[in-house]
Amino acid sequence: MAQAAAAVDDHGHTTTGISNFKVGFWTFIASECLFFGTLISTYMVYKGRAVVGPYPAEIFDVLITTISTTVLLFSSLAMVLALHAVQLGKKKHAIMWLLAVIAMGGIFLGMEFNSYLKYIDYGLTLGSSTFGSSYYVLTGTHKVHVVLGMVWMAVLIWLIARNRIPPAKAEQVEIAGLYWHFVDIIWIVIFTLVYLIQ
Repeated sequence: MAQAAAAVDDHGHTTTGISNFKVGFWTFIASECLFFGTLISTYMVYKGRAVVGPYPAEIFDVLITTISTTVLLFSSLAMVLALHAVQLGKKKHAIMWLLAVIAMGGIFLGMEFNSYLKYIDYGLTLGSSTFGSSYYVLTGTHKVHVVLGMVWMAVLIWLIARNRIPPAKAEQVEIAGLYWHFVDIIWIVIFTLVYLIQ
């Protein structure tokens, strides 16, 4: 117990008792919310003002996007289980669940990029209209965040496999989990505003 406390003290604490690292990361998440808020607002403004097609209702496949969204949401469950396994010192289980996070993130990206190809065939490109440009910038930025998260999970797997993240340092996985959950929550907002409300 003393060893765990000492490991956490290495990061220092704020007056709230939360580590500086975690508070700093929450600040980063807040800035990301503002960033995505700007992209979402831009999309919502330009979605209804495109003077040329194709238009959202003509091309979006809500069923496929719902399936990919469900896969991404289940990856958050795998992330929670990975953190729990690290906290219990179950290295193999932690690696297994982190691999599941990466796999589900990959499935999500694969399905979404397949949809991109279909939309391009319909004529929706980055330069086809204000709707097209705002759509691809918004959803593409989110997909970049998913890729970064998958790389982060791969690094965590490498560290756990080499016994670099014992239970006392589980906060490293917890912070990665905060990022992954944030990416999922942002996608729920995008899914609702872009695909469901047309």
